[in-house]
Amino acid sequence: MKNRPLKKQLISQFYYKNIPVLCLAVFSALVSGTLNLILSWIIRQLIDAASGVQGALPLGVLAKITGGFLLLCIAAFLLDYISVPFYIRRAMRQYKDFAFQKLTEKSISSFRDESTATYLSALTNDATSIEANYLDQQLSLITKTVTFLGALGLMLWYSPLMTAIAVGVTVLPLIASLLTGSKLEAAEKKVSERNKDFTAALNDCLSGFSVVKSFKAEKEIFKLFAANNQALEGEKFGKRRIKIIVGMIGAVAGICAQLGVFLIGAWLALSGRGLTAGTVIMFVNLMNFMIQPIAELPGLLASRKAARGLIDKLASALEKNPTSAGSSDISALKKGIRLENVSFGYEEGKDVLHNVSATFEAGKAYAIVGGSGSGKSTLLHLLMAGSADYKGDILFDDTELRSISAESLYALLSAIQQNVFVFNASIRDNVTMFRDFPQKELDTAIRRAHLNEFLAERGENYLCGENGKGLSGGEKQRISIARSLLKKSDLLLADEVTASLDAQTAYQVTSDILDLNGITRIVVTHTLEEPLLRRYDGIVVLKDGRIAENGSFDELMAAKGYFHALFTVAQ
Repeated sequence: MKNRPLKKQLISQFYYKNIPVLCLAVFSALVSGTLNLILSWIIRQLIDAASGVQGALPLGVLAKITGGFLLLCIAAFLLDYISVPFYIRRAMRQYKDFAFQKLTEKSISSFRDESTATYLSALTNDATSIEANYLDQQLSLITKTVTFLGALGLMLWYSPLMTAIAVGVTVLPLIASLLTGSKLEAAEKKVSERNKDFTAALNDCLSGFSVVKSFKAEKEIFKLFAANNQALEGEKFGKRRIKIIVGMIGAVAGICAQLGVFLIGAWLALSGRGLTAGTVIMFVNLMNFMIQPIAELPGLLASRKAARGLIDKLASALEKNPTSAGSSDISALKKGIRLENVSFGYEEGKDVLHNVSATFEAGKAYAIVGGSGSGKSTLLHLLMAGSADYKGDILFDDTELRSISAESLYALLSAIQQNVFVFNASIRDNVTMFRDFPQKELDTAIRRAHLNEFLAERGENYLCGENGKGLSGGEKQRISIARSLLKKSDLLLADEVTASLDAQTAYQVTSDILDLNGITRIVVTHTLEEPLLRRYDGIVVLKDGRIAENGSFDELMAAKGYFHALFTVAQ
């Protein structure tokens, strides 16, 4: 499966371990189409019997046939009830599960450059459209094909002349459908694109709610939301109108065709051309099964093609920014990390880091300090394999970072960001990341992260709320530290983790990180407090993307250089 195009892999999820149920659903569709034909035949027999046509079946026999037909209808409905929902449920579940699994295989750097709205839209609204226009229509096409071919066969059996007339009048709805049905595909794509924009705007509005309130920008944000909402509903309005026009043209053309067949059939019956009233009515009824598929087929195919376009859109997004093909594994950080003449910029020709060379020995703690825009976070970004486009070398135990597999790297390191993400789950699940660990290991990680008192107060099953709204900033950071300890990472990268905390909590969280002996810790910090700075094994001072100084706190203070100036100003 790995060598198949991703679009085919996504489509195959509809059928993976789902063939038996699909076969039942297809059989149900075949039976439904056949029952429609049987109903037309029964109507013919009943009308001929009521008209006293010679050779018509007795009413008693027709009553028994009708009773058996009703039992078959009930059985077909039950089969449909059992098979179709089960098939579609599994198909959509496997499709979305597979897509999300592929999404989780992306690297941090790959996902960082993408819009989450693309995936939110693909796995919600687009998935609903695929379910309706691909899976549901799949079974509908089978039913319509059976009724079309069966109707044509019955009509030929009873009157080749009337069949030729019927086929001739169906040309009108066919032309009407072909002229209008193709417009649905373009309309469906426009709705999908607008929905992605709307989802992105809504996500921004909700994520930035506190900023909106603090700047009293409610009216402006409402205008932004309303504009995207109007654009989306406008595209949906256009799509609905196209569907109505397609349906209307097909319906009018179909009515004209049916009336034409009825009038010609009535004339043939009255002129004694061998047609009975029942046969004429049967032909009119069977015309539904010829005209409806012809009228709807272009629209159905266009909707199906549009649904496949949505699948292709998701496949393209998942294939975008592929994870680096590094294949080397590194199980532990024994020596440390070495940067040799590393330069990097987010834009071509605009480097943020310039010829940075530094060494971080395994098991020690290092602080990275400097003014705003000096490249501190960018350096950490590279250590997390945030980009492979740097110049120079970043060596993990003499292994170049670009050649290390993503799986191996993420097993080796943990990162604590300024804004820790917390799931709307229990404290235990947020620490363990929903995995099982021995209770002793969990207790040790909680104790070393100083979560004991918090857990004693609220309990490990306390729900943290959406994005941890039930927790303080310090509690979130300690959860993040506990995660890293439980993971037993060799390397801990912390990026401005205390920036949004009060002074006391910030001091304690930094102290907690420094207490983690046996782990290599690289901490980007703006807090220049002497008691904490003295505990670092080394301090790397950045200025304008270059290392201005490097050494212990005492060494840097004695040099009275750039660090001395930063420290003095901060006091």
